[in-house]
Amino acid sequence: MAPEPPGARTGLLIDWGGVLTTNLFASFHAHCLQAGIDPPKLLGRFRSDPAARELLIALETGELAEETFEQRFAALLEVDAEGLIDGLFAGVLPDTAMLDAVRLARAAGVRTALVSNSWGVHRYPHDLFEEIFDGVVISGEEGIRKPASRMYELGAERAGAPAEQCVFVDDLSFNLTPAEDLGMATVLHTAAETTIPELERLLGVPLRTEEPVR
Repeated sequence: MAPEPPGARTGLLIDWGGVLTTNLFASFHAHCLQAGIDPPKLLGRFRSDPAARELLIALETGELAEETFEQRFAALLEVDAEGLIDGLFAGVLPDTAMLDAVRLARAAGVRTALVSNSWGVHRYPHDLFEEIFDGVVISGEEGIRKPASRMYELGAERAGAPAEQCVFVDDLSFNLTPAEDLGMATVLHTAAETTIPELERLLGVPLRTEEPVR
């Protein structure tokens, strides 16, 4: 990896699902097995079926209610619609190491913002947001979604840091490119064990403690 130019970055923009939580796709896979859905069939729909992609985009931008998405997507999969989204997300848990890293970054003076594509907005722990974020950008509330550049611009604005001074973290590589185009440093998240040291390098602050931050 190329060395970062002198001077630490001052802003941290970060995704929610799969970054500040456990792996989304592992939860999706587990629910598919439990519900009798072929896991590759579910993910394959999003990758190759235009109808499924349109449903997902409409859900993430808040144009489609969760119940309507469930009914229409379940019809494509030929499965029961009831509780589909809740089932898919049932295994998603907070990643305490990553959440603590954001807390420590903010406590050290780094400006922080959430930049997240949503499957509905009520599953987020909104009571936590004031504690760890200076700003919040959720696709279902904005009517746009990553990888639209405006999502990242809003993140920097609401964090209160210039875009070129921000680091953006996401678990999907195609969501990183627009951030890089705006001059942000980017981190592809796979695990806290690798992401946190890279953020420490880019932000110039320690983000690990022996005890969880509360």
